[in-house]
Amino acid sequence: MHGFFQQALTVDVGNRSCQVETLSESFLREGMGGKGLGTQLLLDRNPAGVDPFSPDSHVVLALGPATDSPIHGSCRHGMYAKSPLTGLYSESYAGGSAAIAMSRAGFDAFLIKGASDRPLWLEITDQGVFFHAADDLWGLDTFETEAAVRKRVVAQSPGILVIGPAGENCVRFAIVKNDGWRVCGRTGMGAVLGSKKIKAVVFHGSQKRPFADPQGLKAYAREKLALYKNHPVTLAYRNNGTPMMVDILNKAGGFPSRYWSQGSVRQFENINAESIRQHCQPTPKACRTCFLACGKSVRVQQGRHQGLTLEGPEYETIYAFGGLCMIDRIEEIVYLNDLCDRMGLDTMSSGNLAAFAIEARRRGKIDLDIDYNQPDQIAALLKKIVLRQDVGGLLAEGIRPASEELGLEDIAVHVKGLEPSGYDPRVLKGMGLAYAVADRGACHLRTTFYKPELSGLIDPDQIEDKVAMFIDFEDRCTLFDTLIVCRFYRDLYPWEELGNMIALTTGETLQKSDLQALAARVTDSARRFNLREGLRATDDWLPRRLLNEALPDGRRIASADLRQLVDDYYRLRGWLHTGQLPDASA
Repeated sequence: MHGFFQQALTVDVGNRSCQVETLSESFLREGMGGKGLGTQLLLDRNPAGVDPFSPDSHVVLALGPATDSPIHGSCRHGMYAKSPLTGLYSESYAGGSAAIAMSRAGFDAFLIKGASDRPLWLEITDQGVFFHAADDLWGLDTFETEAAVRKRVVAQSPGILVIGPAGENCVRFAIVKNDGWRVCGRTGMGAVLGSKKIKAVVFHGSQKRPFADPQGLKAYAREKLALYKNHPVTLAYRNNGTPMMVDILNKAGGFPSRYWSQGSVRQFENINAESIRQHCQPTPKACRTCFLACGKSVRVQQGRHQGLTLEGPEYETIYAFGGLCMIDRIEEIVYLNDLCDRMGLDTMSSGNLAAFAIEARRRGKIDLDIDYNQPDQIAALLKKIVLRQDVGGLLAEGIRPASEELGLEDIAVHVKGLEPSGYDPRVLKGMGLAYAVADRGACHLRTTFYKPELSGLIDPDQIEDKVAMFIDFEDRCTLFDTLIVCRFYRDLYPWEELGNMIALTTGETLQKSDLQALAARVTDSARRFNLREGLRATDDWLPRRLLNEALPDGRRIASADLRQLVDDYYRLRGWLHTGQLPDASA
C-alpha cells in the first residue's frame, strides 16, 4: 500500500529500548493514518483503566498518508493518549514543520511508553534511537528548551517537540510545542511526557514516503494553489487569521464572556483582528506546504509590553482571556499568551480556570487577589498553577476536581473535564451537540459546526433534522485528521478532494460512501476506547450552568432540545440509545 512506510516504532524510555514492527496493509486500510492509526494503536496498546501517568500509559504520535507531500495544509502531526485531564480519549494536532522531519525518520507512528528515572530528551532517526540526558534542560521554558536542543542536533531541519515547566510538574493541561509557537494544546499531552521525564523529542532522517503518484501530487498542488491562492477564504485567513472570529461571534451574541455569563463584550474592538493590526504590527506566517498563512507574527508597538513578540494570539486565546476574563487590551492578551507559551500551558484551559478562580474568589471560596480585567493577577495565578503553589495546585488538576473540591460544580463549565471553546451553545445549538458528544470532551474541532451555523447554511436554533448535516461535517473533519490535513482547508477540500488525495497518495480508490464508512470506523474506535475507560451516556451532556442559565438576551439551550440532538446522533451513528456500540466488543 502506497503512502505509508508500514512501520511503527515503540520506544520504552524506562529501559532505554526500542522495537520496530510492521503495519499490515489491512490494518492501515481499516483506519488509514493520523487519527485512525493513532486511535487503533492506542486502543490496542494502552492497558484498560491505566493511569495516564503510569509507565504503562502510551503516547502515540501518528502521521498520515499526505504527510511530507506537496498537498497544501499537510504538514501536521497528531498525538494520542489517555488524557490526564479527562481520563478519556485524548488527541491533539500541531502544524509547523515538525511532521516532515518525523516522516523522514521512516515511520508512520511512534509509540512512547515507560518512565525515565531522570530527565532525558529523545533523538529518533532513520539510523536509530538515542537517549540523551536532559538534567540541565529541566526547568527551562519552551523557547529556551527548543533553542538548547537545536544546538545539540547535528542534522539539518530537525523536528523538535518540547515541554515547559507545566509539563514537568504534570499540570494536567500542559502542552507540547514545536517550531516556537506550534502547539499540541488540549487535553494535557505535555503532562504525559512530563510524567515520563521526557523534556524533548527530536526527529530527523532522509526517508521519503512512497506515494502512489508523485508527479500527480505535484500537479495537484499546483492546480490548487492557482485556484485558491486569492480565494476569499484564503484572503480572510491571510489578512485577519482566526481573530476575525471575535467580531463575528460578538455580533452573533455567542462570544463567551465574564465566565460564561454573557455572550458579548463592549471592548471587542480593543481585542479583535483590527486591534492587532493597530497595536501589534502583524505579518502573515504559514506552516510548510501552506498558502493560507493564518498565523500572525506580532510585535507589541508601545506600552509596558513594547517589543514583546510571538505568533498569535489565536481566536481561542482571545476568547479565553479577553472574553472569559474580560481583559480589554490586546497587548495584555499577547502578554498572557506569551506567558502560557513559555511555561507550557494550554491557553484555553488557562483562561477558563482563571475566570473560574475569579468567580470562586467572588463567592468567598478561595482567598486570592484576582478579579476581571486584572492581567497581572491572572499572570500570577498562572505561575502558581505551573508551580502547584497554594490554590494553583488545585487548579493544576483541572476544572472538574477543582470545582468539586470548592463546591462549585453548578457554575463550572466543562464536558468530561475539558472546557468548551469560544462558541456559546446557547446561541449555536449544533455546537452544544458538538461539545456534548465529542470524544475528547467539549471540543469544537471534531465538527467545526460553528461554520454552517454562523454562515446561515443551517439555522442555529434548528433542532429537527440537524444531526445528519452535523455527522457529515464530523465525518469529513475525521478524514482531515486521518490524512492529516489542516482543518482550515475545509472550504477548499470537499469530500471529492479528500478522495483524490487518498488516491494520489495511497493508490486506493474510495467513493464518498467509502470515506464515510472509514470516518465512522475511526469515530467508533475512539468511542470504544472511551467506553472501555468508563464513559457513560450521561457524560454526553452539557454542564448544568449552560442548560439552566440563559444569556442576558434570553437565549438558552433547553434540556429537551439537547436530548433530541444527542438521541438523533446516537441513532444516526448506529449506536444504542444507551450510547454503547452495538457489537459485543464495546
